[in-house]
Amino acid sequence: MWIEKKGQTFLSWGRVVLLEQIRTHGSIAAAARAMGMGYRHAWELVAQMNELAPRPLVIKVAGGRRGGGARLTSAGELAIARFWRLVGEFRGWLDGQEAEIMTGPGATRRTMGKKPVARKGGR
Repeated sequence: MWIEKKGQTFLSWGRVVLLEQIRTHGSIAAAARAMGMGYRHAWELVAQMNELAPRPLVIKVAGGRRGGGARLTSAGELAIARFWRLVGEFRGWLDGQEAEIMTGPGATRRTMGKKPVARKGGR
């Protein structure tokens, strides 16, 4: 599942997990390593999300002894929460569609996941 903006991917499952990893590790590089992703690719994804968002989702933190890092903004936290809520709502909708297909008019034993039962007398 993904959300597009201006014809480009804004948020997706992987991008939101990247944001969560940045929250956990405090840097894009560490988040990328945790996901088995190259730093450059992770940085490009963050830059694209920040460009498409009304407010930045991730900001750089000035260096210190450990060289700085990155942190989520309140907009980033909100994007994560709303994305997962949307995923949950979509899953609920899919479950409803499946139930409707399985029990709606014309549903047969086969479409309900059961094997047809053979009966004597051809019925």
